[in-house]
Amino acid sequence: MFRSMIVRSASPVKQGLLRRGFASESVPDRKVVILGAAGGIGQPLSLLMKLNPLVSSLSLYDIANTPGVAADVGHINTRSQVSGYMGDDDLGKALEGADLVIIPAGVPRKPGMTRDDLFNINAGIVKNLSIAIAKYCPQALVNMISNPVNSTVPIAAEIFKKAGTYDEKKLFGVTTLDVVRARTFYAGKSDVNVAEVNVPVVGGHAGITILPLFSQASPQANLSDDLIRALTKRTQDGGTEVVEAKAGKGSATLSMAYAGALFADACLKGLNGVPNVVECSFVQSTITELPFFASKVRLGKNGVEEVLDLGPLSDFEKEGLEALKAELKSSIEKGIKFANQ
Repeated sequence: MFRSMIVRSASPVKQGLLRRGFASESVPDRKVVILGAAGGIGQPLSLLMKLNPLVSSLSLYDIANTPGVAADVGHINTRSQVSGYMGDDDLGKALEGADLVIIPAGVPRKPGMTRDDLFNINAGIVKNLSIAIAKYCPQALVNMISNPVNSTVPIAAEIFKKAGTYDEKKLFGVTTLDVVRARTFYAGKSDVNVAEVNVPVVGGHAGITILPLFSQASPQANLSDDLIRALTKRTQDGGTEVVEAKAGKGSATLSMAYAGALFADACLKGLNGVPNVVECSFVQSTITELPFFASKVRLGKNGVEEVLDLGPLSDFEKEGLEALKAELKSSIEKGIKFANQ
């Protein structure tokens, strides 16, 4: 699974990194910060980033319990040095010098909680963290995991604009879990090796705004229209499937941590100059009339090198694209309005 993230000994890792396109003998030093490191996503994400040989410094922050997570993860014999920070007074220290900031902070939706309740809590958290990022590490790439991503990415963008630090190439909504699910579900029905499957997922990161492009899946399998519809619905409802399976006692934390680590790894490779790193992400975009949209993005030394177009869509996908726009537009506007209150 995480072949690029497992450290076995110095020389194979170095050889592997060189094979992936590094020009020099040494891997650049990279500081990665996880905001919300003691939570359900944050803890397994901290573990996975500790296993990544591209990370030299791992800074873990949360409002409570971070020293324990940092001590635990810090005992793992991999390259990165781990530091734990806790509470408002430590936030600046956690962020200073960051190359990449990953934000899984916030609360999952609990039984009885409305979407507005969830929005108001997480939007406030993201707003405060974004103010700190603008102050302490304005040049860092920012990977937004906190839901609802369709609104939290626009919130961060507005906060960065107010601070005069906004760079559209450095702000990403992490939609990789939708891609991970689409790959898994597609492989399960296609009798192909899941490790070789790729499926672009475009749009947004909630419900019908999630649009997997199974017509562009590779390797191609000849699936019926009914099966494509069912796989699309399952990808869109993947989060609910996990919440129901956990009987209200949790949400998608382990798979989200895996997806977050995959996307962070791609960002680090891009920063380090590895060519042709392409992942789907929710970014500022002009490929539709919406100001933010998830699609394939080429990553590089400055973050977004290129936002790739959608490519050919099936009639079903064209319908899905038109159907998602109103909801995605509303979510984006809700985030912008919140940030400017």
